[in-house]
Amino acid sequence: MPIEVGLISDTHGFLDPQVAKAFADVDEIWHAGDFGDLEVATQLEQLKPLRGVFGNIDDLEIRNEYPEDSQFECEGVSVWMTHIAGRPGFYHSRVRKKLKKSPPDVLICGHSHICHVQRDKDIQDMLYLNPGAAGHAGAHVMRTLLKFQIFEGQVQNLRVIELGPRGRMSTGSGQS
Repeated sequence: MPIEVGLISDTHGFLDPQVAKAFADVDEIWHAGDFGDLEVATQLEQLKPLRGVFGNIDDLEIRNEYPEDSQFECEGVSVWMTHIAGRPGFYHSRVRKKLKKSPPDVLICGHSHICHVQRDKDIQDMLYLNPGAAGHAGAHVMRTLLKFQIFEGQVQNLRVIELGPRGRMSTGSGQS
């Protein structure tokens, strides 16, 4: 059976009610940092099992609950999740060093508020995933999430979910 994952980042203290609907069918939720408030994590944990990392805006309370980096395996796929990674070709120096030493199959990050999915041919065809921002803070135009399945060592059925424009409350359809 595939594992269905809901990927979210940069909530900045706001959890759109649409997230519960969008993630109703997932097995796990992964948050790539900048929760903004521990209450966001608590609400997500009430929906599904949660994995997460802290982001640069997160306070000590969140940093005590979540690590800076989370490295794990899911259904034969090695995953590294961290908040600030940069992007393919322009990785943060800390990340670049680790990628050269031991690249994962999938690198997940947030921070940029830009939804970005790309295969990095320079790093062993690693899949780079940034779900964009789900909250209202920041310069992004559209609030986004990612959903995907992991099955038999492969990421598949990747979808972008739009929650609606930044600065407005729950106006999107929650559909991709």
